[in-house]
Amino acid sequence: MTARQSRVSSPANTTLRTIEALTSAGLIDASAASTLAPVAARYAIAITPAMSELIDPSNPHDPIALQFVPDPRELDHLANEAADPIGDIKHEKLPGLIHRYPDRVLLKLTHACPVYCRFCFRREVVGPGGEQALTSDKLDAIVAYIAARPEIFEVILTGGDPLILAPRRIAEITARLAAIPHVQVLRWHSRVPVVAPERITPELIAALRIQGKAVYIGVHTNHAKELTADARSALARLADSGIPLVSQTVLLKGINDTAETLAELFRTLLSLRVKPYYLHHADLAPGTSHFRTTIAEGQALMRQLRGRLSGLAHPTYIIDIPGGFSKVPIGPSYIDTDGNLLDPDGHAHAYPERG
Repeated sequence: MTARQSRVSSPANTTLRTIEALTSAGLIDASAASTLAPVAARYAIAITPAMSELIDPSNPHDPIALQFVPDPRELDHLANEAADPIGDIKHEKLPGLIHRYPDRVLLKLTHACPVYCRFCFRREVVGPGGEQALTSDKLDAIVAYIAARPEIFEVILTGGDPLILAPRRIAEITARLAAIPHVQVLRWHSRVPVVAPERITPELIAALRIQGKAVYIGVHTNHAKELTADARSALARLADSGIPLVSQTVLLKGINDTAETLAELFRTLLSLRVKPYYLHHADLAPGTSHFRTTIAEGQALMRQLRGRLSGLAHPTYIIDIPGGFSKVPIGPSYIDTDGNLLDPDGHAHAYPERG
């Protein structure tokens, strides 16, 4: 009997971070260890207990395993893939600060994550070998940059995953940014509520909230199987505290690239008071081609969802133009070349140009 056929439970509250740990937990065959070692040497591994407990080792198509367990195909790099596929470096004004759009900035507080997704567009910089959390001096410079630019309305806090920071540190950052009068919105992007829900404590929630400013959390989740009872409780604690929640999902081949799978995810999120916000077309990160659909396939899925799924449950299907040229919507058009309106089934309907 192989390791994949006989699951060995990992120690309680232990994040799996090595090939040896994955083998001991029964998530990979011992015979695959040597093949996966070069992958682990190149890209970080971390699977939290909340996620490892969901994995069915007997299912080669398990949607959780496919997201987090290393795969030899990650070393297959294509010519059109890039270490910085969305062009962060082009818009980096200070270490940790990306200013791509006029009214908002991206603040990368840490390069560590509770889990490491195998399709991550920042996979070349996150992990134990990447840069560490921002120093006080670097944060001072970032706060000064934002304070000097009244056009900055929103600060998006990301990483890595910023919610792995201690509540004390989060409270400090929240207070410093909120003290800038023209900053009205703080948006935290995180996997934590789903993959490490135990971290959503009263102390963390208190650290996120600030009087007089709007605080949002963008929750990254890709499959309804991730939304365990503990994750649902964590999301409820955040929603009950008054923090609006939106979601980000990556369209992933073999994981969520069916209308049924996406509909289940988006309906579930909406029922948990999380507004589906973005469905990202997978970026051209190195070694991720096996995750990518075509744009046409993504558009076909969005067309299937239209009219069959509550409007509140529809995210915007978007892509980051490689090289740092902006994020743009790429959903299907509902107007044909003759100016007719197209219903979700593709039938054309005339409509007067001037109403």
